[in-house]
Amino acid sequence: MKPSLLVLIPLDGDSLADISASFDLIHAPTPMQRTETIARHGDAIRAVLTNGTTGLTAAEIDRLGQLEFVSALGAGYENIALDHARARGIVTVNGAGANDNCVADHAFALLLAVVRDVPRRDRATRDGVWRDVLPMRPTVSGKRLGIVGLGNIGEKVARRAAGFDLETGYHNRKPREGATSRYFDSVLSLARWSDYFVVTTPGGASTHHLIDKTVLDALGPTGFLVNVSRGSVVDTAALAVALKAGAIAGAGLDVYEGEPHPPEALIALPNVVLTPHVGGTSPESVAATVRNFIDNATRHFAGEPVLTPI
Repeated sequence: MKPSLLVLIPLDGDSLADISASFDLIHAPTPMQRTETIARHGDAIRAVLTNGTTGLTAAEIDRLGQLEFVSALGAGYENIALDHARARGIVTVNGAGANDNCVADHAFALLLAVVRDVPRRDRATRDGVWRDVLPMRPTVSGKRLGIVGLGNIGEKVARRAAGFDLETGYHNRKPREGATSRYFDSVLSLARWSDYFVVTTPGGASTHHLIDKTVLDALGPTGFLVNVSRGSVVDTAALAVALKAGAIAGAGLDVYEGEPHPPEALIALPNVVLTPHVGGTSPESVAATVRNFIDNATRHFAGEPVLTPI
């Protein structure tokens, strides 16, 4: 008999079919379906597949009496009640590494788009506006790029930066062994040094509003911010004020507070490029994250160690 699996996130048909080959799958991607499914099938569910944004609450864990395995599809797990799960002896895993290249690619796409002002120039061209009436934009190459959170994604951003002749620095809680980028012991000192500021740190309480008014002021009027981590890491209100006042030059955001609702304070601003949390999404990365989940879950239910424990 296949283990019963509750999937709380939207997945395409191919992904669901792949998972269904090994698990008795219940798909409940909406809040109403989620509540109804847990109430109806809670006593039978042994595994849950979610992500960092959707999460899994302590109250929900308590309603799932047979639960023994929880997986975040991507790297993030900030809204999973991790301590509560561990107290129950539930194995928790994530998809660390499965979509790192995609996220790093997207970070650079946002950086290029906002520094070179690609969206507005696209619109100008369609409206028949020629370059002579448009202000010139900075060259991307030859500057300083600061990375907040030099994990796997941050390291891949640094590798891409080398191709643009960018000097790279980073801030972690402690220096990363073997890192070739310059280490800064505070976010503030890194911001003062940087022309471009790319945020790839995990979300959660410890990084909530890590990028605040003080950091944005340190980045300065010629600095650009890119966030591909979690919306909670950047103080949206402070960012809106900084962008309006010219305290920073621009921002490229794939994540923002209040997802999935658009960031109302930012959407009318001309110096921000927004995408709807798609940085880690591509056919290749989705397939890799689903495969990682299947491998982890199969190993767990076979009594083997999981590959990417949290």
